[in-house]
Amino acid sequence: MSSTSYRQLTLNGLWKNNPALVQLLGLCPLLAVTASTVNALGLAAATLFVLVVSNTSVSLIRAVVSDTIRLPVFVMIIAAAVTVTELLMQAYSYELYQILGIFLPLITTNCIILGRADAFARKNAVPAALYDGFIMGVGFGAVLVLLGAIRELLGTGALFADMQLLFGAGAEAWRWQVFSVDYPFLVAILPPGAFLVTGCLIALKNQIDNSLERRARARAAAPVAGSKRVRVTGTVS
Repeated sequence: MSSTSYRQLTLNGLWKNNPALVQLLGLCPLLAVTASTVNALGLAAATLFVLVVSNTSVSLIRAVVSDTIRLPVFVMIIAAAVTVTELLMQAYSYELYQILGIFLPLITTNCIILGRADAFARKNAVPAALYDGFIMGVGFGAVLVLLGAIRELLGTGALFADMQLLFGAGAEAWRWQVFSVDYPFLVAILPPGAFLVTGCLIALKNQIDNSLERRARARAAAPVAGSKRVRVTGTVS
């Protein structure tokens, strides 16, 4: 694929076709586990790993898998990648693995992963499929982490609490108490808060897109500076 195509993949994954804010896929884990930054970061890393592995694997076997069985094969590949992810988290961050609970195995049914495998990876070469999985995972993970950080800040007044669950004991000092209040905005870390903050993020993105579109139209409609001479030939009666 050309460099322009990779640029388009980057724009789609991070902004124009972001899985969380535009396609609205994977909303179940997005809303359920983003009460804190560390939870969101853990799920984001797991989803990114599965996306990269599944996209790459599907692209590798695309020439030998018929259309009649492709979806079951894709699901088996995704399930295998999720199993590896679970084993790694059990080995290196067991407490976070317990906190994420059922939402780790549910990555298997995440529409983002199966959708990218079927819509893109099976039609493109390995480098492009790998990059698409990576950039879509980064776009989804960025929204997860941002949502988790906003909810944690509003609900507890702190950021990066319990990061030792993912990065080890040395990360315990990463906690940053931004402000201290007796009664924080607790609804932010409850399920209704997930819907409210997600809706605000989607509305903000739409507002930015509309503003950019208006500016582009204004630039296109602006008159060209300076005058132009028009040559008229022939007889005018």
